[in-house]
Amino acid sequence: MSRTCQVTGARPGFGNNRPWSKKATRRRWEVNLQKKTYYVPSLGRKVTLRLSTNAIKQIDVRGIDAVVAEMRARGEKI
Repeated sequence: MSRTCQVTGARPGFGNNRPWSKKATRRRWEVNLQKKTYYVPSLGRKVTLRLSTNAIKQIDVRGIDAVVAEMRARGEKI
């Protein structure tokens, strides 16, 4: 499974390590993904999502129902 947030779509960033010698080697910055389970009243069941910490904060502010409705509008299976 790819390291992608199901809500925000955040993916790893890519770039170079740059030590003092200026020798560039490739690296990637991973997204801080967490597995969270929420009860969604509109669906009447629990859903487990793979979320970035930024998405967890969005759910706290907007509510799980609004976020799930947006995901379903995009056509994503939950």
